[in-house]
Amino acid sequence: MINRLPLLLLLNALGLALFFSWYLPVNHGFWFNIDATLFHFFNNELVKSQTFLTLIAITNNRAFDGISLLAMGALFSWFWLREDGAGRRRLVLMGIVMLLCAVVINQLGHLIPVVHASPTLFFTDIHRVSELLHFPTKDASSDSFPGDHGLMLLIFTGFMLRYFGGRAFFIAAAIFFIFSSPRIMIGAHWFTDVYVGSLSIALVGLPWVLLTPISDRLISILNRTLPGKYKASR
Repeated sequence: MINRLPLLLLLNALGLALFFSWYLPVNHGFWFNIDATLFHFFNNELVKSQTFLTLIAITNNRAFDGISLLAMGALFSWFWLREDGAGRRRLVLMGIVMLLCAVVINQLGHLIPVVHASPTLFFTDIHRVSELLHFPTKDASSDSFPGDHGLMLLIFTGFMLRYFGGRAFFIAAAIFFIFSSPRIMIGAHWFTDVYVGSLSIALVGLPWVLLTPISDRLISILNRTLPGKYKASR
């Protein structure tokens, strides 16, 4: 814990600096230009290509979220299949702790006093996928900050780095990028909802779980208390 304290504090400082660089300036400073430029670029592309329009609609359908779960599950399973019985039990318990951590950090993140409508509700004279195609898709949110989907993916990425190392981290980071991007491209989220909101919350909250004994102790407690063939002895 003591050895990791400088890294923990550094990550917290980076998260806070990232958030306040967006929160404090009038109209969010330079971040707004980045947000607006990206939104209008992708929004204009919607009417240039029917293929792009259809792809964006499909990747923002609720069912597509299941594919992101499958991608995370496939990465997790790759490690699970290489363990013995006791190791598999421990990985399942680690997954439970990860879900609990995700719920707590997400709820704490929503305590931030920010109400930020998505760009499709902020700008006028823009294109909305739900109006261009008769297809169920998410292209707007009355409160898009922080990006919940992006935060969940970042928490998964953090756990992969902590328990499985660099290769798993880079694969998880790719999953995060691939599956968080459609929300930004359709205009349901600003770029900063994910890369400021979700990332800053992850940088502040996640190190207190992964760089302290908290996650390991929770796994050990569950391993000793939950029933099962490979239950650890007290």
